[in-house]
Amino acid sequence: MPTAPEDFQPVKSAGRTLDLLELLADQPHPWTLVDLARALEIPKSSLHGLLRTLTSRGWVRADETGTRFRLGMRALRVGAAYLDGDDTVGLLSGVLDELSRRFGETVHLGRLDGDQVVYLAKRESVHPLRLYSAIGRRLPAHATALGKALLAEHPDPEADRMLSWPLPHLTPHTVTERRAFHAGLAEVRAAGYAVDREENAEGILCFAMAVPLASPAVDAVSISLPVARLRPELETSIVVALRETVGGLGQARSMLSA
Repeated sequence: MPTAPEDFQPVKSAGRTLDLLELLADQPHPWTLVDLARALEIPKSSLHGLLRTLTSRGWVRADETGTRFRLGMRALRVGAAYLDGDDTVGLLSGVLDELSRRFGETVHLGRLDGDQVVYLAKRESVHPLRLYSAIGRRLPAHATALGKALLAEHPDPEADRMLSWPLPHLTPHTVTERRAFHAGLAEVRAAGYAVDREENAEGILCFAMAVPLASPAVDAVSISLPVARLRPELETSIVVALRETVGGLGQARSMLSA
């Protein structure tokens, strides 16, 4: 029989397993048993057994000393399966290719997940000086063009509930004051696109537009580049290209549903 939501009791061992895997994914550097136990607040004896089980199944791998741990190859299989089964990633592949071809800059497809944005796909910049990023990376939504484009799809009170206040500063340019942040979302709604002017990483600008395939949108496409390469005419060209490619998907959707 289905269990009513109010009667649900999480399985403690499953929760610990997921907490461990998520920590290793969010901070992908070798961890010692002591550091993991401290970060997860799990007794070392319990954690040791969990690590041995996950290591034997390939979800976690240990170094040659057996004392430092990180994600194993089995985790890649699950992540790849998620992307392979996601229709939006395939649908927008051509859009990402086109924007990459036109500008030669880093192009991302991101999805809103709570108060963060997750990179689902990317096209690398052709320039040596470029933004470092990786598929699966998570960034605070309030400090990214992708995140602001998607948060602006919601009324301010709802967007507030999606975020974790107080908002953290990532750079001196990060907007964290509530009234100023709301004003920024209003600008995104009026313009139809969002801009991150060194709010997530100093020296990097990003332009993003929500993908109009759902309402509210859950995905957005961005173009990122160093401040040193931006010129007024390039900014205009990027915005026009986002409207033509990403915004054009909304027109196609309307025609199909008519």
